[in-house]
Amino acid sequence: MASQTSWVPLDKNGDFSIHNLPFGIFSEGGSQPRAASRIGDFVIDLKALAGDEQAKQQLSSLRDLEGVFGQTSLNAFAERGRAVHRAVRGDLQRILSQSTDVPAILKDNESLKQKVLIPVEKVKMHLPMQIGDYTDFYAGYHHAYKVGVLFRGPDNALQPNYTHLPVGYHGRSSSIVVSGTPIRRPRGQILPNPAANPKEPTTVPCRRLDFELELGCFICKPNEMGESIDINKAEEYIFGFVLLNDWSARDIQAWEYVPLGPFNGKNFGSTISPWVVVADALEPFRAQPLPNDTPVQDYLKESQKESVFDIQLEVGLTTADGDHVDLSKTSGRNLLWSFPQMITHHTVGGCPLRAGDLLGSGTISGTEPRERGSLLEMTEGGKVDVQLEKGGVRRFIQDGDSLNMRGYCEKNGVRIGFGDCEGTILPAHGA
Repeated sequence: MASQTSWVPLDKNGDFSIHNLPFGIFSEGGSQPRAASRIGDFVIDLKALAGDEQAKQQLSSLRDLEGVFGQTSLNAFAERGRAVHRAVRGDLQRILSQSTDVPAILKDNESLKQKVLIPVEKVKMHLPMQIGDYTDFYAGYHHAYKVGVLFRGPDNALQPNYTHLPVGYHGRSSSIVVSGTPIRRPRGQILPNPAANPKEPTTVPCRRLDFELELGCFICKPNEMGESIDINKAEEYIFGFVLLNDWSARDIQAWEYVPLGPFNGKNFGSTISPWVVVADALEPFRAQPLPNDTPVQDYLKESQKESVFDIQLEVGLTTADGDHVDLSKTSGRNLLWSFPQMITHHTVGGCPLRAGDLLGSGTISGTEPRERGSLLEMTEGGKVDVQLEKGGVRRFIQDGDSLNMRGYCEKNGVRIGFGDCEGTILPAHGA
């Protein structure tokens, strides 16, 4: 993978190099939200670029996309398929390259530059997709094992089905928000004394609020109801990836989840990063998932052995008074199941997916204490303090705390990142 340079000023350690060029939805001032890409500290107004006559004449991928890029979500663009995403990204790289063969389109066109390249500090980012359905999986093996040990002991840490299929549940799409949106602490039923009998719940603000470090995958095209997606064609259904914080109310979840699984402990908010990093951008960073010694069913057997990505994932917590701690650093390689396997399993019974559907990986943790993707693991279920830099401690998230997730890939001088996935906790209503 050869490194390219751009005539746009870039930080070599920045997330948005010419090798990335993700897609998102932005607005400027009071304008209608519309499609964009990003390079360095500039948002690229794709509607303005696709509406320019010279650009349309020389960049074939843009010729019929002005209306698509003017929409308030990326759904219509995503549905065009990976060949179109690839062509648009390729044309963007062509005009942004230091050695572009078409400098008149943008590099030497000051008028169009003013319209198309907008400083990122002048824009507001929105959810990139209209999310119809959200399914959260549990593919992070080390997280699943660690949490299982906490609740059931090492001999029964994993349920018998865990290594046979990608375990998942249907989440709530209406409470997914873009990075920077505050999250209100939820109220719900909890057991103040879980050991007491009879059980006597009370309804209060969550006392054990947690984060979960995940990757999200956006679907780009539908399958028919009753049709399952072949494992070796599943990648054609992937638009791209975001960071995902699946906020979790552990005490609410603990009381409610038997027998049907999470409900109010999960549905109050999930945060995603605003830029969809397309699958093609991550190709050079492919890696093998964690080994699974269990023979899997034929429909889950992949011909592509490097089916996950070596994405470096980081989480930091900052308190309202400025104390901070770097909580975790781990890798996207720590998955037992790949997104193609999740897609195939999701549709094995004929479930129809749609463009804009979001799949969550489940919490991604490593094997070491500072590689854990949730406070539940770090604090051994709320028993151990996490030390902050200025002397504070945390076992769970407090009001005013801000969680920020970042992710990037880096190899041979090429860096591709996701930007921020940040949310700050507000007090519960009535607190």
